[in-house]
Amino acid sequence: MLVCVVLAGCASMDGLAPQATSRDPNALASTRALAGAKIDAAAWPGTDWWKAFEDPQLDRLIEEALADSPTLAIAAARTHKALALAQESQSGLSPRLDASAATTRERFPEHGLIPPPFGGTTQTLSDLQLSLSWEIDFWGKNRSAYEAALGGARAAEVDAYAARLALSTNIAQTYVQLQRAYLQLDVARQTLASREKIAALTRDRNAAGIDSRLEVKQAEAALPATREDIAALEERIALARNAIAALMGAGPDRGLAISRPTATALTQVSLPSNVPAELIGRRPDIVAQRWRVEAASKDIAAQKAAFYPNVNLLAFVGLQSLGSANLLSAASRTLGVTPAVTLPIFDAGRLRAELAGKDADYDVAVGQYNQALANAMREVVDQLVSFRSLDEQRAQQRIAATTTREAYELALLRYREGLGNYLQVLSAEQPMLAQQSLDADLQARALELSINLVRALGGGYQSRQTTTQVSMTGTTQ
Repeated sequence: MLVCVVLAGCASMDGLAPQATSRDPNALASTRALAGAKIDAAAWPGTDWWKAFEDPQLDRLIEEALADSPTLAIAAARTHKALALAQESQSGLSPRLDASAATTRERFPEHGLIPPPFGGTTQTLSDLQLSLSWEIDFWGKNRSAYEAALGGARAAEVDAYAARLALSTNIAQTYVQLQRAYLQLDVARQTLASREKIAALTRDRNAAGIDSRLEVKQAEAALPATREDIAALEERIALARNAIAALMGAGPDRGLAISRPTATALTQVSLPSNVPAELIGRRPDIVAQRWRVEAASKDIAAQKAAFYPNVNLLAFVGLQSLGSANLLSAASRTLGVTPAVTLPIFDAGRLRAELAGKDADYDVAVGQYNQALANAMREVVDQLVSFRSLDEQRAQQRIAATTTREAYELALLRYREGLGNYLQVLSAEQPMLAQQSLDADLQARALELSINLVRALGGGYQSRQTTTQVSMTGTTQ
């Protein structure tokens, strides 16, 4: 009967509940979007996915970065902080024992609480005490708070892997940009060599009276523009090297040691089976967000427990005396027990507002999880769409490259034989150069899409059922 009366006096949480629900990944319709994709159960990337590009230099760059990157050091520090907070929350589950010792030299007033013969004298008050405090967790508030903090620590741990994935893919993408610049530089240098030969031929034709000075100037004017392109591409190479060095946490001199990339695109593109369902365990950002949802639900449980009576047990035992001579005698002993019950009855709506805030935090976490899942599926499908488009583009580019090369060679041959003019050569050259540049871009694009697909599929991360607990020394088990 007493329990019913006590509970009836608690603040009410009626009408307060989260509104959001986590989305089932299989509810994300993707059958048509993924239709026609090659399915391979082993298509999930490995943790060392970059080795598939068969570039030893790229392997070294990523491995150096993963071993000594400030970005990853920051992520690890955040994980350690989250674990420390979880350990702090865990301490609330156990009793607390404190020891204290104090000596006070004090003059007692003649008309104070201390009567003669001590009143009006100066004495030493000595005190030795052990105190025990324990908040008895009847309603699971402290347990829920600990589990919420532990969920945050697990999310931070997964975030550290997400940082690792972001770093490795960013280095690989910048490396591809470096390779693209080198491929474009090859085209520019070949163009310069070709234009220098044409300029020399034009001067010879002018000397023979076939071409005028106009054709000579047109041929010579093309040379500085090509050299400008070469200088711009050399700048892009230098900037890409600097960017890779910075991502590694190294100085610019490390970038100077990076040589020309030799990475090759993955030959086949395939997707693992049952992508939507397995993404929730393969994408570190989704796994981390699931832990945040779990932590938010535990925060709600802890906040609900605040509506119920709080029971604290305080006890102390010790020695106390005026003067130090009798401190250690049995007559100086002191002890006491103080059970305390706190019951929220009227708080002007504070508890309800706090619970409503926790409900809203849960709704936000669930919404972020649902959006992360949708974004993950979009990224996977985006890469598939882009790969299909790339295949078509490369097929058409090969045809166009062959045609424009033949047209240019015919125009150049006619020019050498005196049957054509420089304008025809110039007209045939532009489409050919455009196709050469496009070929370099498409080669790099194939690498970029391969890296994007690795990132979209989680980069080798795989969630596991964990029973991680925080020990009293702060380590995980």
